[in-house]
Amino acid sequence: MKRIAVLTSGGDAAGMNAAVRAVVRTGLDNGWELYGVRCGYAGLIAGDFLPLGARDVGGIIQLGGTMLRSGRCLDFKTEPGRNEALRNLSENQIEALVVIGGDGSQTGAHLLSQAGLPVIGVASTIDNDLYGSEITIGVDTALNIALESIDRLKVTASSHKRAFLVEVMGRKCGYLALIAGITGGAEVIVIPEFETSPEEVAAELRGAYERGKAHAIAVVAEGARYNARALSDYFQVHKERLGFELRVTTLGHVQRGGAPGAFDRLLATRLGVAAVRQLEKKEYGVLVGLLDGEVATTRLDEVISNKKLLDLKLLETARILAR
Repeated sequence: MKRIAVLTSGGDAAGMNAAVRAVVRTGLDNGWELYGVRCGYAGLIAGDFLPLGARDVGGIIQLGGTMLRSGRCLDFKTEPGRNEALRNLSENQIEALVVIGGDGSQTGAHLLSQAGLPVIGVASTIDNDLYGSEITIGVDTALNIALESIDRLKVTASSHKRAFLVEVMGRKCGYLALIAGITGGAEVIVIPEFETSPEEVAAELRGAYERGKAHAIAVVAEGARYNARALSDYFQVHKERLGFELRVTTLGHVQRGGAPGAFDRLLATRLGVAAVRQLEKKEYGVLVGLLDGEVATTRLDEVISNKKLLDLKLLETARILAR
């Protein structure tokens, strides 16, 4: 193998740059030529490749986002789009591809693998919903951003004896909300995997005041049936009966920004190096992730056909600790 490429796809995650850096420098150490693909799968279809040397990835390990840029590409979901991507890879004599991203990105990686291209996936998404890795690149940094926001809001909530609702990202996965809620000392956590009604939320928040607390915090996942907007609307309509109103903070994409923490830099580095080692061994069509604390591989067909489950026992832990 002489020439490989790396791309970042889907939502950006803090640590993606560290993974790109690790792939490039480990590949260069093997004597290979390294190329980056700009803008994810759209760049494959457009043939937007750039050669990457050791200095090209210098000074990026501490940067959030991705220097290769990212995005979602509807054209790649079509057979003509994928054929164009494969043609561009062939014309540029690129023999293998490393795909850094989440479930949609690894679905694309699997399709390319089925077409005969040597592909290795690297687990990266702040949602932490990707089968084949207990934690993915970007999760730890996103959690710490959410946690800092919750800590700050608790100061204001205590000062005014108010109830605050904080919505975090995660799409249909409640991992960020659950862990941020537990570590942030929230009184109630609302996630897609376990439906909680507005009345239950109101009861938990009211109970916090009755127990003598100076604040009440609810952490809600954006993908929950009763997300921030739905809960806010409900509390507004029933304000007189419920006896209080919610102040809502939606963190949104701020969770993706910022410099990656030490954990994400190290995880991304380990997974980037592991991706190149898989190419060395000619063991393709797999995702490299973290399982039981160790770097491990999972076949891409297993990754895209299995759902990663949330440990709902942690909800009971959260309920007990909120008392």
